[in-house]
Amino acid sequence: MTVDDLITAVRVSDPQVTPDGRSIAYVRTTTDLASGRRNGDIYVVTADGAAPARGLVVGPQTDFSPRFSPDGQTLAFISTRDGGSPQVYVIPVTGGEAKRVTNVAAGVQPPLVLSADGRRAAFVSDVYPDCRDDECNRKRSEEEAKSPVQARQITRLMFRHWNEWRNTRRHHVLVTELATGTTRDVTPGDYDAPPHNYEDASLAFSADSRSIAFVSKREGPDREAWSTNSDVWLAPVDGGEIRKVTANPAADDHPLFTKDGKSLLVRGQRRAGFEADRWYLDVYDLQSGARRTVFEATDLSIDEFVVSGDGATVWFTAGDRGRISLFTIPLSGGAARKVIEGGAVSSIAALADGGVAYVKSRLTRPPDVYRVSRDGAERQLTSDNDDWLRAVAMPAPESAVVTGAERTPVQYWLLKPPNFDPARRYPTVFLIHGGPQSAFNDAWSTRWNPALWAAQGWVIVAPNPRGSTGFGQRFVDEISQDWGGKVMTDIDAVVQAVAKLPFVDPNRFAIAGASYGGYAVNWLIGHSNRFKAAVSHDGIFNLESMAVATEELWFPEWEFGGPAWSPKARENFARWSPHLYADRMRTPTLVITNELDFRVPVDQGLQLLTALRRNGVPAEGLVFPDEGHWVLKALNSKRWHEAVFDWMNRYLNSTN
Repeated sequence: MTVDDLITAVRVSDPQVTPDGRSIAYVRTTTDLASGRRNGDIYVVTADGAAPARGLVVGPQTDFSPRFSPDGQTLAFISTRDGGSPQVYVIPVTGGEAKRVTNVAAGVQPPLVLSADGRRAAFVSDVYPDCRDDECNRKRSEEEAKSPVQARQITRLMFRHWNEWRNTRRHHVLVTELATGTTRDVTPGDYDAPPHNYEDASLAFSADSRSIAFVSKREGPDREAWSTNSDVWLAPVDGGEIRKVTANPAADDHPLFTKDGKSLLVRGQRRAGFEADRWYLDVYDLQSGARRTVFEATDLSIDEFVVSGDGATVWFTAGDRGRISLFTIPLSGGAARKVIEGGAVSSIAALADGGVAYVKSRLTRPPDVYRVSRDGAERQLTSDNDDWLRAVAMPAPESAVVTGAERTPVQYWLLKPPNFDPARRYPTVFLIHGGPQSAFNDAWSTRWNPALWAAQGWVIVAPNPRGSTGFGQRFVDEISQDWGGKVMTDIDAVVQAVAKLPFVDPNRFAIAGASYGGYAVNWLIGHSNRFKAAVSHDGIFNLESMAVATEELWFPEWEFGGPAWSPKARENFARWSPHLYADRMRTPTLVITNELDFRVPVDQGLQLLTALRRNGVPAEGLVFPDEGHWVLKALNSKRWHEAVFDWMNRYLNSTN
């Protein structure tokens, strides 16, 4: 496997089922290696897999977010086909010319949702909150772009988020009449609805098409930065008073109406301020406001969910010990049943026969569209990457468990290089995931791809230490305010176990990670000299400065015990900040940071690089001015991989 294979692999996403259940549309995204340009097209495959996929909406511009009309005759989608900002289009399913429906000043953003009567489409767009119509938005945007002064006036927190400045605009829900293109803002006011960068599954039309459920934080300016309390609201499509549905002090999202329209399913957390708390599935009676939780006993955190065609069953995905599995449970309550185990399941969509369609990937296989019947019979429907996969030697991922801190089991993945020779001793790279509340799952990655790393001739180890999701909520909780504690004992236990393997060279270990994984790299090279090389991508180096430079203040305040100036936070900074151990760092380190990263701002990497070189440690920096927390652009990704692999080879090929 090569870097070019990773970059040009076809990306399959967003399966959508026709109302009669016979066909499934999905987005097929390809990448031109020479230009780095990506293009999404909409393909359709039969739900029984009897016929090959065919292009339905194909062209040189990007088309995405396919949504079938209730009668199955037309397809709405978002596209840049006219060369401007993304807009909503419709096209007959039988073929023909696509018709543009919207002309929204700031363009259309997913999710795209159609009403049950087929008359309307809802979506997200950026607006100026004091504008009363789209012409005002257009004029203000043009004035800002033409102004010779580009200063930003900041009047509230969350003035920037992830990779965008958000000081003048808000996310709002817009609803368009598909027949006329008439568009109205149904969530006016100085609020984000839904919160920026958390748009997925945030909108739903009611069964009677008269109202729309949406997610929003409405506790007032500034509090958005340190509160996780998003709620679900109801807005009349034709205008009127907006009503709050959830009273939970923690996060609520993913609204979905029951088939009879009397209740609203909501994914909800319980602890305010903690973005990595367990997600429960709640049902709200829209008349009485009463809340019922579908199940509590099983320690599964709900990820995505849909309701079966007959309205009786909920299908959902959840982290499952290094995998993302597919489960069912009666909507009335009961025991959850695992239907699909292994790999990583996402983007589930209900089928008419009671089953679901979904996307599934593995560590060594990119996503494809699958379907499963209610009895658990699974069928793969697409195979867009089979040609190049047949020509590539992929490792067989191995899952192992060691005993970590407090005698707790810790799972890790191990991948051997192609043409593996058990008589040889291989250099080994440990990949540490970010979050810290996330996991290395049996899933394909377009950024940190363990199979591609193994193809460089290394043994790759990807541990799931404390903080990793899918191993129970207590395991997740035990990293908060303990960033350099039990989790590092867990990682060390994996390192010690791997060092004893007969095919591993313990004198040629390296470590790499991003975000919290970058923090872990920074911490470990300040406490050990056992690694011959390190890569720290967007890693936290100075906890104290990070805590007031990042935009989502709820994160450092939960993880370290309060605002940066609180006694508890200061105590934790003194215990766990890598910069306090910079004098001990001796490991050659490649530091990568991005100028549009507002989660872990660019100065964190620059501080680390400065400290290393000031102390005479071999270190280099790679800074992308046009990337945020992740390196997403194709040619930037190619440059990233070349730099990282070159750095590792420089030190791992040495036996000294």
